[in-house]
Amino acid sequence: PLGLSPKKVGDDIAKATGDWKGLKITCKLTIKNRQATVEVVPSASALIIKALKEPPRDRKKVKNVKHNGDITFDEVLNVARVMRPRSMAREMSGTVKEMLGTAQSVGCTIDGMHPHDVIEAIDSGEMEVPDS
Repeated sequence: PLGLSPKKVGDDIAKATGDWKGLKITCKLTIKNRQATVEVVPSASALIIKALKEPPRDRKKVKNVKHNGDITFDEVLNVARVMRPRSMAREMSGTVKEMLGTAQSVGCTIDGMHPHDVIEAIDSGEMEVPDS
């Protein structure tokens, strides 16, 4: 209805999402003057799976894969910084805990610890979360 060719829009999306191969990811299409610009809006789980640096998989062939890798707490902080504007939490520590909850559901560990243990360590004050 907007007079855009679907093939061109599809190619733009494919070009913008090239480095997220094999992951489900949300794209934001902004259309201005019959020109579509594609913006990648990564979800928390997509960012965490990307931080695991797994080889790209074919979604059609490999089903319900277990992401049992290990990421560092710094990588969790980087993911939380990306997600900060879209987080519901008031403080950065809340955003970090949201990301740890996502890491738990993805099934990976943080510095060899279970994500929920890291959340409890943050709550008790054993682990510090920088504000920036």
